[in-house]
Amino acid sequence: MAACMERKINSDEQEWILEPLCFPEQPATDIGTNASSHHDMEVVTCVLCSHFAPLSEKDRLLKHLVLEHKLVIADVKLIADFPKYMEYWKNRISEKPITDFCSVIKTNSQGPVEKQEHYFLLCDVLPEDRVLREHLQQKRLEEILEQQQRERDDDSFQRICMFCNDEFTGNRSSLLNHMAREHSFSVGLPDNIVYCVEFLDHLQSKLDNLQCLYCEKTFRDKMTLKDHMRKKQHRRINGNNSEYDCFYIINYLELGKTWEEVQSEDDREMEDEDDVVFTIEEMAVCPLFSDWSDWQAHPVCAVCLFCEQQSESMEKIYTHMEQVKLVNYIRREIHQCRCYGCQEKFGSKPEVIRHVMEAGHVMQLPETSTWDQPQYYFPTYENDALLCALSDSDSESEHTGPWGDVPVIAEDISNLKVLKQTSVLSHLLKNTDSSS
Repeated sequence: MAACMERKINSDEQEWILEPLCFPEQPATDIGTNASSHHDMEVVTCVLCSHFAPLSEKDRLLKHLVLEHKLVIADVKLIADFPKYMEYWKNRISEKPITDFCSVIKTNSQGPVEKQEHYFLLCDVLPEDRVLREHLQQKRLEEILEQQQRERDDDSFQRICMFCNDEFTGNRSSLLNHMAREHSFSVGLPDNIVYCVEFLDHLQSKLDNLQCLYCEKTFRDKMTLKDHMRKKQHRRINGNNSEYDCFYIINYLELGKTWEEVQSEDDREMEDEDDVVFTIEEMAVCPLFSDWSDWQAHPVCAVCLFCEQQSESMEKIYTHMEQVKLVNYIRREIHQCRCYGCQEKFGSKPEVIRHVMEAGHVMQLPETSTWDQPQYYFPTYENDALLCALSDSDSESEHTGPWGDVPVIAEDISNLKVLKQTSVLSHLLKNTDSSS
């Protein structure tokens, strides 16, 4: 689990990581949240005590669960109805011990007993949790389809086009088709859209703030914005911007899948249908299949437990997972402004990075037992692409230190030329340069 808030306890100065960290990117919104504001005012109660918070402050409740009860709920963003989810587990945990439903994770397992802690992980590995999530997803889909049908039947729709002064009444499709036909601005088929009024309000708000609908840059006046969207062909929305996901039916179809994943599956199914199928008898007489000497079976690959890395060798996967621990340990130490080599604490990230470079601690790590802990299987940054790019090859150079041949780039180090010349990171950096 990752964190961006810290809490110090007595003289031990123990630092807690409470909320997910992400490297800078476009902010995302939760898929499946209702576009209306009254939904955010719904109250959610803790599953283990009487503490509660409005749904709009869900992160505060999750923080409470970690700090007070050491309970972590996995993939919260994929829960279609969080209040109902919490209500269900509150009832179930009141009937049986929490250990009957949660995986138990012991932190600092090789350290002193007094510093060891047990955390509880509630996730869909438990069949009951998986069924609950799927049920809530199905209920949400039914609600969305009912909402869409109400919008289709609504003949009180009235709105002025965002790009001209034409007014449209009756069915919403007349306005959407007009914008696509007359202004080359298409948001997709009207039947694929839900919460259409809120969607149009959102787009209109961006234009009123002189913001491009695609790249979201802000301009000084409407004429400049208009020229920009025309010249750059930005009269469209960005399909990678997840803030639009709640307005498209496709994002509610399957649990935990985005519209891109659903679309790619549909494309693969169409390709499969076009494939030619031969019977065994046909292959026996066909000269194309008479010689199988060059046929190669696809090997069965082991997949890392924590990312999408695959390998034919279990040893390579184990090595990869050890690298995952080391990367997450260093990410965490740098985030907390502490040198991972000597454990010295600093006031800011630039200070600790400067210290790491000047003191020559880039490749200096503490004892393996310090970072080889189960809590470092969890990424410090949720979108840390480095974890999936770690090498699983056993053909790397020989071990150069007590941690083996694990290449790591310390966070926020920008002077890559020095690293190339002075450290064993050169191989990793070479690969990074060639892929960029």
